[in-house]
Amino acid sequence: MQIPWRNISWVVLVLVACSCQTCNGQDYGGEEKPVAAPPPEQETCDGIFITYNFDGREKIYPLVKNVSAQGWSFKSMLTVLNAGTFELKSWQVFVGFQHNELLVSAEGAVAIDGDGFPVRVGKNGTTLAGYPQSDLKTAIDTAGDFTQMSARINIKGTQFGLREKTNPMPSTIKLVNEGYKCPAPKRYKSYMHVCCKRDLKFKPKKVVTKFMPRRYGDLSITYDVLSAFTNRYQAQVTLDNLNPLGRLDHWNLTWEWMRNEFINTIKGAHTHKIDPSECIYGPQGQYYKDFDFTTVINCQKKPIISDLPKEKANDDKFGKLPYCCRNGTLLSPIMNETEARSIFQMEVFKLPPDLNRTALNPPQNWKIMGTINPSYSCGPPVRIDPSVFPDPKGIGIATAVASWQITCNITRPKPKAAKCCVSFSAYYAASVIPCNTCACGCEATSKCDANKKPLLLPPEALLVPFENRDLMAKAWSNIKHLGPMPKKLPCPDNCGVSINWHVDSNYKTGWTARITLFNWGNDAFENWFSSIQMKKDVANGYENVYSFNGTRLPKEKSNTIFMQGLPGLKFLVGEVNGTNPNKDPRVPGKQQSIISFLKKNTPHINVDGGDGFPSKIFFNGEECALPPEFPKNTAAFKSKFGVFPAVLLALLTFFLLTDRLH
Repeated sequence: MQIPWRNISWVVLVLVACSCQTCNGQDYGGEEKPVAAPPPEQETCDGIFITYNFDGREKIYPLVKNVSAQGWSFKSMLTVLNAGTFELKSWQVFVGFQHNELLVSAEGAVAIDGDGFPVRVGKNGTTLAGYPQSDLKTAIDTAGDFTQMSARINIKGTQFGLREKTNPMPSTIKLVNEGYKCPAPKRYKSYMHVCCKRDLKFKPKKVVTKFMPRRYGDLSITYDVLSAFTNRYQAQVTLDNLNPLGRLDHWNLTWEWMRNEFINTIKGAHTHKIDPSECIYGPQGQYYKDFDFTTVINCQKKPIISDLPKEKANDDKFGKLPYCCRNGTLLSPIMNETEARSIFQMEVFKLPPDLNRTALNPPQNWKIMGTINPSYSCGPPVRIDPSVFPDPKGIGIATAVASWQITCNITRPKPKAAKCCVSFSAYYAASVIPCNTCACGCEATSKCDANKKPLLLPPEALLVPFENRDLMAKAWSNIKHLGPMPKKLPCPDNCGVSINWHVDSNYKTGWTARITLFNWGNDAFENWFSSIQMKKDVANGYENVYSFNGTRLPKEKSNTIFMQGLPGLKFLVGEVNGTNPNKDPRVPGKQQSIISFLKKNTPHINVDGGDGFPSKIFFNGEECALPPEFPKNTAAFKSKFGVFPAVLLALLTFFLLTDRLH
């Protein structure tokens, strides 16, 4: 069977013509132009044909003489056509915006890099995902029905830094779905197109499900519709922490309702705001005229939802759900698989035109965050096969009406935006390399330098707050002849948690390190954990952690050592007053342990040359900022003895320091 590409091209032609007439109805200073014929590449494309058409722009207030500061409103249209023989599930297209664009709307799509429109894309572009039409079927399966095999996205936005007689086009357009390759797009003055074809080397997983298979992510969120009625449905939200180094504490979850839905009741969690006014004065109140909105839980377009405290677990009205009421804690699955999941349920009301059982639209623009936790970036909801649950009656299993998965992955913190930091020290170096300046951000920089390198410190300075270190740093600089002090001292690291990694000894057959955790905040960390990612294959020599519960992770994370508190030591307490509060500085909460390594499996490593320092350190899943350098060894002490003296010396150092810190 031959696909009638020429007929499809005429359909595209007609739709593009209609869209151009609609757009030119606005005053963009020009007369309506004749529509060009579809490019011949469309008829020969056996894949996904993507076009971007710039429709026009006009100046907006304020009118300024500075070209780079002048704003322009613009309109454009992105089209995605499935001209191949395979259905495209959950399409996503990257548009390389490069003129400081602010996208105000994109009818027919959502921006997965933001949390709802408007979205500032700057010069880095953004990825648009289809909504509500996320899947593009083939011409074969639809008898050439263009409405099912293509998507048209009308884009409105603002851009800057352009002269009057230019057509600001994106740098590129491409399909980002797995299994496709896109060449460089063919460009014209105000139009560009590309044909993305299937990668013949890509081996897709065998899918026996009707919808997309479930994907692995650091955090997986499942949105299940448990029961559906004409104007409402019962939904269940399940959060699963799948990354052994991931964690959330006091999580806050938010999304955006796209079709004026509202939450009538909720169980297993609570919304931050209980206010029916947005429903009463909005379209919800106009349709449900006799509805008592005083009992409605939340009417916000972007609600913020948090877990309930443990005391509500057996509450008849709000609790009594499995995996609920943990005070917002999602532990690492290594620590406790049961406590790596959280669940809550809610009753959602709908508005016209969605008044039937099958009109189900999950919210978009999901976002989740917590305290001293990794930062997560969440993708759009993807329709998956309905989830199954144990039947409440205890017989067989129950199936959800519909299910969607939102996959969230951990993002690496940006420079000066971490939540914890690391200092380095070694037995062969007198000075400590402290945490980076402004490692966790800086606000007030009038009295300090946010860009200056931190000052070297004596080891005992790690025990005092930053504001009490100035005199110690100055005295240390004079004693060690480290050079003149700058007039404007470096800013603090501003981190609530800091970690010191100290190379404690290095012998012929083994070496040891000491890790110390400092909590500079007021609140204790319950069930804390830390993980150390070593360079190369250094972790192959891992022997033991002596004061923590430590283990080396398997398989792809075999270079990582996972540590958590032993029973009775699972709290990293907060900062407390010194012995004499009137003159002594406050003392941070702290825990430390010795870690021993053997060299028989790693005879080639150079501990003093830098291999003894980790490449990454995590606290409660958050990647901590590392110093850009490590202590240098000018005359390393070596021994012909085995690892036992090293461990003995390390333990003795540990006990002496512990006694000193108390």
